[in-house]
Amino acid sequence: MTKKVAILISGGGSNMVKLVESMVGDHPARPVLVGSNDPQAGGLKKAAEMGVPTFAVDHRPFKGDREGFEAELNAKLEAADPDIICLAGFMRVLTESFVRKWEGRMLNIHPSLLPKYKGLHTHQRALEAGDKEAGCTVHMVTPALDDGPILGQARVPVQPDDTPETLAARVLVQEHRLYPAVLERFAQGKTDPVYLD
Repeated sequence: MTKKVAILISGGGSNMVKLVESMVGDHPARPVLVGSNDPQAGGLKKAAEMGVPTFAVDHRPFKGDREGFEAELNAKLEAADPDIICLAGFMRVLTESFVRKWEGRMLNIHPSLLPKYKGLHTHQRALEAGDKEAGCTVHMVTPALDDGPILGQARVPVQPDDTPETLAARVLVQEHRLYPAVLERFAQGKTDPVYLD
């Protein structure tokens, strides 16, 4: 049975585009919804142009009311009844109750080799630490930030003249390879980690 995938974004949605493009042919999943916390997110237009239904729940009117924001988000997601939720550059920290509701079905991509550099400014932190390699991780979402079981990683060497921006650009290329590969395996019920060079 084909799995239904909802994707949550906050910006341009480059990872979302790669996920949607991958779900064709004999792929075990199909995109049913792309949502954002920003009605102006560029990725919403891209998703609509690819034929995927979209929605936005603007987080700004819910300042100080995360439960209210998440109730709206949940209502939109429940209507689409996804089997899998992919966070793809979704820049809101989700509450424990939201995560528990979807636990075991929600994936996230993070631009570091977890467990290193949870949270923000991952590339800057990798450079400041003198790391020889960086990369990205797809993991299952648990209530602790960037902490769930690792489903896949891809590595890139750090160059001597790297800036956070140049490193981020090279890591993003690997994110675009890794996330679709992990999603396809996850939709087949496989949760052992995959490692891409």
